[in-house]
Amino acid sequence: MNANETPKQSMRQLLKRVCAAMAHSSNRLIECKLSVLEIFMEVRQLQIFRALAEELSFTRTAELVHTVQSNVTTQIKALEEELGVPLFDRLGRRVTLTEAGRRFQPFAERALEAMEHGMRALKAGSEPSGELRVGAPESVLTYRLPKVIRSFRRRFPQVELIFRPYSDARLAIELETGKLDMAIHMDDEGIPANASASVHARIYSTHLRDEEILLLGDMGHPLAQRCTIEPVDLSGQVLLLTEAGCGYRAKLEQVLALKNVRPGSIVEFSSVEAIKQCVAAGMGLALLPRIVVEKELRQHHIKELAWAGPSLDIATHVVWHKDKWVSPAMQAFVEMLKDRLDDTDTLGQRVTLDGTLLAR
Repeated sequence: MNANETPKQSMRQLLKRVCAAMAHSSNRLIECKLSVLEIFMEVRQLQIFRALAEELSFTRTAELVHTVQSNVTTQIKALEEELGVPLFDRLGRRVTLTEAGRRFQPFAERALEAMEHGMRALKAGSEPSGELRVGAPESVLTYRLPKVIRSFRRRFPQVELIFRPYSDARLAIELETGKLDMAIHMDDEGIPANASASVHARIYSTHLRDEEILLLGDMGHPLAQRCTIEPVDLSGQVLLLTEAGCGYRAKLEQVLALKNVRPGSIVEFSSVEAIKQCVAAGMGLALLPRIVVEKELRQHHIKELAWAGPSLDIATHVVWHKDKWVSPAMQAFVEMLKDRLDDTDTLGQRVTLDGTLLAR
């Protein structure tokens, strides 16, 4: 900010550069008057828009941003007038985003995120600090990350790590809107298999490691004594699987589809721990990473079946939006993941979603 520039003018100039850069880098246009947006956009309006887009309630938004409801209405109307399009539909007491509002939402999120990161960087310099939101599947978080997290906390105590589950179908959206800074994702391509070409172009991924995927049954299952298990042998079997969209489940389903094999039924779980218990109880066959079932295999609670079909092993990547500012905290965590994940031995520990280490 120069000597003749007010803080408000300086913030507007920052918004102007951020919005222009995002419009250029994403190669997309929002149906609004960008010149008006660049000149008049207020940080407060963006903050209120973000809150209302998430809450879809003027009352809850007012509470969240610590203002009165009438001010929320005024700020949203002013923003809509500046953009030249309605961002919300008011349907009686219901509030919903319009199509223009949905398209504008990721731009607003990223503009606010960029400013928040900028202010944090000015306060903290180059030392990693602040909040880092990481998406991670249960199997990786529970069985691969504990020592990584412990080492990272000791080295960078000013960084607040927040781990969140995510669905594969919404991963790109979570990254684009800034709800996740980065994610650890199990997929050979690093991007969800059902993602469009445009999503592939917006997501950056780097390979961390490969995971061995096993077909599992209880000790007394008829297939447990077979020397080899072909895809056709799964015809009519009950399969206990992770949620749809999971990378290794998708690989198995592709193999079965190519061989025209139909399982008897599929029981879907959101928890790998529940799958393990159900396999041991003889409820069906399961597909899980070896790291998840090492203890149960050693104790002979379940058995690895001799799968002879195409490999179901899968790669693990760390991914983030290509336009995201890589903060010192994010850079440090990515480097530690790349350095430590291959030789991380977590068989004696587990970690919960809030990052708490538990002894077995």
